[in-house]
Amino acid sequence: MKTVNLIATSLIAALPLAALAEDPVDPKLYEAAYNEDGRYFTDDDVPTFNIQEDGTVDWLTFSGFRRYHAECHVCHGPDGEGSTYAPAVKNSSISLGYDGFFDVVVNGRQNGNSVMPHFGENRNVMCYLDDIYVYLKARGLDALPRGRPAKKEAKSDVIREDENACMG
Repeated sequence: MKTVNLIATSLIAALPLAALAEDPVDPKLYEAAYNEDGRYFTDDDVPTFNIQEDGTVDWLTFSGFRRYHAECHVCHGPDGEGSTYAPAVKNSSISLGYDGFFDVVVNGRQNGNSVMPHFGENRNVMCYLDDIYVYLKARGLDALPRGRPAKKEAKSDVIREDENACMG
């Protein structure tokens, strides 16, 4: 047992310090810089969440909670925390970025025996992909606690029109 501990300690000591710690995430990079018809975006025009001090979430974050739990939590567990079947995804919107997240959901991916199916033809996912993305981003940054958000902004007319057009 001492030999195993000594070997493990030696291996850990040989690793660069950066390999042991996760890169810190600067939450300011994900803050809402502007709002268009109830949708929030970063300075880089990437969809993001907006959570007010009283806990009120923007419509897309609330909708993302609902859509995630309708389509994704079956495999990835409640609140993006993972399950015995599939990994946690609450950090995927951060680690993959918008384009990478979009690509994996649309096209799927295989990693050994683990398979993420493609959802590119599933309107219940594709019409709400930004919603799911901003919800998981809020969860991954711990800006949003587990569970259904208690308060939400109203759905804008533009979001309603876009949803109706997408769903047919």
